[in-house]
Amino acid sequence: MADDLFAAAASERLTSRAPLADRMRPVSLDEVVGQEHLLGPGRPLRRLIEADRLSSAILWGPAGTGKTTLARLVARTTEKDFASLSAVDASVKDVREILARSRQRLGERGQGSILFLDEVHRFSKSQQDALLPAVEEGLVVLIGATTENPHFTVNPPLLSRSTMFRLEPLGTDALQELVRRGLAVEEADAEPEAVDHLILRAGGDGRQTLTALEVAIALAAGRARDAGDDAGPPCVEVADVEAALGVNALRYGRDEHYDVISAFIKSIRGSDPDAGIWWLATMLESGEDARFIARRLVILASEDIGMADPMSLLVAEAASRAVDHVGLPEAQLNLAQAVIHLATAPKSNRVTMAIGAARDAVREGPSGRVPAHLRDAHYRGAEGLGHGKGYRYPHDDPRGWLPQQHLPDEVADRIFYEPSSHGHEAEVGEWIGRLRADSHDGMVHQ
Repeated sequence: MADDLFAAAASERLTSRAPLADRMRPVSLDEVVGQEHLLGPGRPLRRLIEADRLSSAILWGPAGTGKTTLARLVARTTEKDFASLSAVDASVKDVREILARSRQRLGERGQGSILFLDEVHRFSKSQQDALLPAVEEGLVVLIGATTENPHFTVNPPLLSRSTMFRLEPLGTDALQELVRRGLAVEEADAEPEAVDHLILRAGGDGRQTLTALEVAIALAAGRARDAGDDAGPPCVEVADVEAALGVNALRYGRDEHYDVISAFIKSIRGSDPDAGIWWLATMLESGEDARFIARRLVILASEDIGMADPMSLLVAEAASRAVDHVGLPEAQLNLAQAVIHLATAPKSNRVTMAIGAARDAVREGPSGRVPAHLRDAHYRGAEGLGHGKGYRYPHDDPRGWLPQQHLPDEVADRIFYEPSSHGHEAEVGEWIGRLRADSHDGMVHQ
């Protein structure tokens, strides 16, 4: 009994000393902040967890979006045995020991098992292969968590036997709710400007938000004690958040934040590399989130350049990945290269116009049925329904193309993509023009 009392006391002290992010971990799905697309009422992942019907899954998302939290909630709700490993320090031997215990448990008690593998992308191919037979036969339900794209880091056989759930960075409302809860737990207050700065710099990372908040609260409490004003709750100021994050607050306000990014985008769209670099420097010096800048460049590459220079999207995406893999200050070079490339690239908004026109046409309706010759003809009975009849295989022609109708009858005469005469898109326009002319002369209507 004495040992139990001491163990309980030790556990209580450890809990009280745990970081704020750990003390605030949700104990139910209703307490989770963010990820409404997966955990909102009636959403797929929530239903599977509540029904204890979750099969092998990969949780993919940036740091601080709730992957480990979700795994712990599964552990709380499942009737299966729950085991956890970190791919950072786990070995094949560790995996095999868990699988052996799972097999014994299933045989003796009929109880299934769940294995949570954190940072699954760090497992080598051989380590992942050791898991595959157990997942295939249903011996264990694997829940893997990763910040890396599973299509590149998880073995295809393992990935094909798992459902992938994409977790998104937490939005402003979710982060504000986290800060509100954190202040309540710590019995502290915060200036609105301090909260805004904390959320802006968090980059959608809930754990970083709470960690920085905890440090800022401690700094605010220390400042109050030094000033002999520690009677009330500590109040976090912008300076406390700056010190906690190690990053100065933006030198421009929230409204000007949108003005600066607007000037940045319009400068690149206007093919002015000098202005683009200057606004980039302004944002970096002011503490703007580099990931936010990178995301805007990826959007611009398709919105304002598109097929005039298809490489621009690859350059912008590479810069975005560099921000995640390299980080500042070095990633400023990657961002600068992307800005100069995008600013000096030929411009076209025809991709933007094409998807806008197509979506408008779909909304107008009726969208029309798939033409019979384009329908799936690979299953038994499809031929009797006329599916695939009359379809012309483009590779049978030396040109690699044959004239035939691909749109529903209702919109068969509509043109959504009209190439510009800029850059590479001029060549695309000539080619598309020839195809459309040939189609008009030799179209085979099904």
